[in-house]
Amino acid sequence: MSNNGVAIDQRSLDSLRFRANTDPKAAVKEAARQFEALFMNELMKSMRSTTLDSGLMEGGGGGELATGMLDQQFATQLTGMKGGLSEAITRQLERQMGMTPGPIPATRGANPVPAPLDKPAGTAARIPERGAAGFVQQHTRAAEAAEASTGIPAAFMVAQAAHETGWGRKEIRHADGSPSFNLFGIKAGPGWNGPTAEITTTEFMGGVAHKVTAKFRAYGSYEESFADYARMMKNSPRYAGVARADTAGEFAQGLQKAGYATDPAYADKLTRVINTTLRLQRTQG
Repeated sequence: MSNNGVAIDQRSLDSLRFRANTDPKAAVKEAARQFEALFMNELMKSMRSTTLDSGLMEGGGGGELATGMLDQQFATQLTGMKGGLSEAITRQLERQMGMTPGPIPATRGANPVPAPLDKPAGTAARIPERGAAGFVQQHTRAAEAAEASTGIPAAFMVAQAAHETGWGRKEIRHADGSPSFNLFGIKAGPGWNGPTAEITTTEFMGGVAHKVTAKFRAYGSYEESFADYARMMKNSPRYAGVARADTAGEFAQGLQKAGYATDPAYADKLTRVINTTLRLQRTQG
């Protein structure tokens, strides 16, 4: 009997490994369910042992086999119940693996009311200074257009724009204070012939932060910023693998490995912002 149990466990592990590659969320739920089943089975055994030791029940060899099977059946029936242990384990694993949205940040002094979408481009209302919820609502439409072009989830791109601009509060601006509409911190390299905005920014060299002056691309609207970002993600071999990321963590790690930013903690920071963005979108939906 014990040998069969080991064989079943091995098949279950092989199945979990396969599902982890094809459907991570389903694999997490199944792992949590199996852990709860094991826990409940051990709990039933412990209760049964206590009862037998108290002399309330007697069991022989055949009786032990029967009661063991009964315990396993009870454990299976108690597994997966709403509000049970497997749900708590699933939530914890998903948070650790970057699958579940994190807490919504409190933006000090920001208006939590979403910014209106019917204002003409270039007006003050379109500058994302109305809090995280307004930022997400304001830029989701442009991000969805970029998603159609790149395959990168819109929420990931909105989150990256939020991270790069501090939810719109630290947007790159021209010397006269007007917005550059650059949401992704894309610099103006030799191949850029459009307008630019020159600012002092922080770069990490050998893990040490330094203040440097750099030129960044400037656009006529936030939609242009998303479109330019989409072109870069789609056409640059450097970011070829980023669009294929399935989770927030994979997307953020892909950008960091490709050298999108010099901050050594860029991937971890971006993953947290993506999770927040996903939660905000669900709240708005």
